[in-house]
Amino acid sequence: MLPPSYDTDKARQFPIVYYLHGLGDNEQSLINAGGWNVYDDLLSQKKVSEFLIVTPYGYRSFYINSRDGKFRYEDFFLHEFIPEIEKKYRVKVGRASHGIAGVSMGGFGALHYAFKYPQRFASVSTHMAALMDQLPANVGGTPEGKMMGNIFGNPIDPAYYQANNPLSLARKAPLASLKSMKIYFDCGDRDHYGFNVGAQQLDDVLKSRGVPHEAHIYPGGHDMQFVLEHFGASLEWHSKALK
Repeated sequence: MLPPSYDTDKARQFPIVYYLHGLGDNEQSLINAGGWNVYDDLLSQKKVSEFLIVTPYGYRSFYINSRDGKFRYEDFFLHEFIPEIEKKYRVKVGRASHGIAGVSMGGFGALHYAFKYPQRFASVSTHMAALMDQLPANVGGTPEGKMMGNIFGNPIDPAYYQANNPLSLARKAPLASLKSMKIYFDCGDRDHYGFNVGAQQLDDVLKSRGVPHEAHIYPGGHDMQFVLEHFGASLEWHSKALK
């Protein structure tokens, strides 16, 4: 999604935000749900600056490499997708102009990338991110667990899950890098997956490490209505962070 000045100011380079969709959605979900209209309205109100929003298709990958090494989404995203996008479009070079955002499964991915590769992103925002400190003991027998088994091992490998879990990464990421990143996340208080518990845990982890961030538990469930109610906050967050 290109900002209005992209075609008129052909010498200008723009900041970029990568948006990662949730499980069961695709790269069109943000446009189909009305996210572009939110951005357009904020632009007209001069509440945000212009930047590119790029929405890759994430399959059911959680945006990481699978445990068995057969589906290496993380490698693809970092070493193929991002370089190709930034070769094709006029994107400002450097961490200071790069942000990442995500919803649900995409929130897991966005926080995973931000905390694992803080040298690449200056800002991160998520809505109802799929955060669980520990996987439930019986998860392997559920439909969700079977799907997660394709990514985290079959049977699920708890150590591999923890190695990629944003909560674990937040506990051990270099403190200076975390403190230099602009971090925003929110979740609904009636999230039927219980991700509001994970959001509160991430809030506690960052507070315990003295990492500045903004976190909210708002009224709401786990759906695109909740996302759209707060997506504007993400856009304003990245606009300020990426200057």
